[in-house]
Amino acid sequence: MNNSRLAASQRITPQARPALYWTLADALVLAKRQLMQIPRVPDELVTATLQPAIIVILFSTMFGGAITVPGGSYINYLMPGMFVQSIIFGSATTGVGVATDLQRGVIDRFRSLPMAQSAILTGRVFADLIRSLLIIFVTWVVGLLLGFRPEGTPVAWIAATGLLLLISFVLSWISALVGLLLNSVEAVQQAGLIWLIPFVFGSSVFVPIDTLPDWLRVFAQHQPVSLMMDAVRGLLLNQSDVSTISQAILWCIGLLAVFIPLAVWAYERRATR
Repeated sequence: MNNSRLAASQRITPQARPALYWTLADALVLAKRQLMQIPRVPDELVTATLQPAIIVILFSTMFGGAITVPGGSYINYLMPGMFVQSIIFGSATTGVGVATDLQRGVIDRFRSLPMAQSAILTGRVFADLIRSLLIIFVTWVVGLLLGFRPEGTPVAWIAATGLLLLISFVLSWISALVGLLLNSVEAVQQAGLIWLIPFVFGSSVFVPIDTLPDWLRVFAQHQPVSLMMDAVRGLLLNQSDVSTISQAILWCIGLLAVFIPLAVWAYERRATR
């Protein structure tokens, strides 16, 4: 009798696991929370799918007949940039979500729970990675319907998708920092796009860099968004350049090394108010 009771108690004793396991588990739980909210708030899903579709249709229609790209069609040149642009604009929602949780007191409730505090940020970033996959899929479908014909190999397409997700991961942390630094959701919505516009439109997304004015060409050649777009473009169009891809990845790693600690610092600062 005593042996059977002892065996039963041993079976229900929680297994000890390393702290990293629980940190990741908490982040995944909060990521699931974010994803479960999408069916309950369909406006976010509609916005996430319609925005990249509308942008692709408008820019391909407006510029397709006016811009000639040597050695290929304009839609093939445009679409890799559209993938990156859609990911960039989509990442702005991370900061808005963080600011909304702060304003509603949700993060204060999380802090009272026995969980890894880092999961509050990493969980939202992980959820936004899933959202980015949806954005990539929608953009891909719209591009194919408009005549986009990628020339790279399937392996290169997978590599391009991985790079896009890396870009999304980086920008989500930057957006989270913006959401933590500003005091209102409205301010985060505005600031989340203001700083992105010069990098998106002052890049190689719409036209070759060689056609830009000299002062803008210098900026476009050396800023990270152009390198990311060129790396994705090379992978999708079978024109990949190892140097460009390496520089894009190094930019991502460098930005993560800067903005993850800053986001953690800003979170601790807001949480202790």
